Amino acid sequence: MAAVLADTGALVALLDRSDGWHEWAVEAFSLLRPPVLTCEAVLAEAFHLLGGSGPSRRALAQLHSRQILRTAFDFEGEAGAVWHLLDRYHDLPMDFADACIVRMAEIHTGSRVWTVDSDFGVYRRNGRHAIPLIYPA
Repeated sequence: MAAVLADTGALVALLDRSDGWHEWAVEAFSLLRPPVLTCEAVLAEAFHLLGGSGPSRRALAQLHSRQILRTAFDFEGEAGAVWHLLDRYHDLPMDFADACIVRMAEIHTGSRVWTVDSDFGVYRRNGRHAIPLIYPA
């Protein structure tokens, strides 16, 4: 089965009831089969964006500790590719977490990215292939 890669916005929408994409994220998440893969950069961004919401931050930690959400990225091994992506998409601008998720999409053949970020419609795997998305209609 193809991997699903979680981007920051989708995780924040899932865990923050005040987020405009919350209902969509909850519905989409209910259809995913764990584990959902991500990277440390996404976890850091999500934790930061969840701000003062202790329950949401704890829920993020529980998703990870229960291995529903797993980190599956080795930045040291993929640094060259990530820096290349950041340079290539400097005009958007692509952030570090996005570059890591795009690189994960290259590594995990057939994966889909769960996101609310429209920039993933512009990013390309391996330079030319659209990234399959789980994205709000």
